[in-house]
Amino acid sequence: MIKRIFALLILFNLTACAELQQVVDSLPQSGGVLSNADIASGLRQALDFGIDKQVTKLTQEDGFYKNELVKIMLPEELQKVDNALRKIGLSSLADEGLKALNRAAEDAVKEATPIFVNAVKEITFNDAKNILLGEDDAATLYLTSKTQAELYAKFKPVIDNSFSKVGADQIWTNLITRYNNIPLTTNVNPDLTDYVTGEALKGVYTMIAVEEKEIRTKISSRSTDLLKRVFALQD
Repeated sequence: MIKRIFALLILFNLTACAELQQVVDSLPQSGGVLSNADIASGLRQALDFGIDKQVTKLTQEDGFYKNELVKIMLPEELQKVDNALRKIGLSSLADEGLKALNRAAEDAVKEATPIFVNAVKEITFNDAKNILLGEDDAATLYLTSKTQAELYAKFKPVIDNSFSKVGADQIWTNLITRYNNIPLTTNVNPDLTDYVTGEALKGVYTMIAVEEKEIRTKISSRSTDLLKRVFALQD
């Protein structure tokens, strides 16, 4: 099987689609022959599952805050704020500030799904073949390349609004004011919107990659006949 996969990779670059299909058809498959459309549909289905199963988790309360894979920690500039406040007995306020950043991300990720769905619909057979025989996160990298700029533009104003919605703006104004009033400290005024936007995006792609790896490496995670047949080609 491995030799056939290597041969398939070479042929992808040297043959037309009709010739390529003959190679795909020669691979052992259950449930009949896979067409180009089947392979593309299988990849779309895998990404749809990742979006539905994993990204949806991030929109729930504590979806970021209690998930160690994606929890948003403080930027380096604010770590000194956190440490200083804890030293003067304001640990609960510091915890509240960290939670507020994660709450804003949870709120913003709700805007991601329609953008992802549109990107998944655009996957072609050429995209699919490269993804299928790529690394464990090839589909996630494809989705990143297609959606990152649009998501950033969409997320940033939502994060900004979310700060007000979840009270993060007031919490951090209070935190930074308290810190800046501590003797012998250097005043800070970080761009929290930009920082949380970037971290929220990282979290979204991290969770999609988790689901992609599951489907690639665990046959039991291939919950439909199409997924089983398509991903058998990369086993």
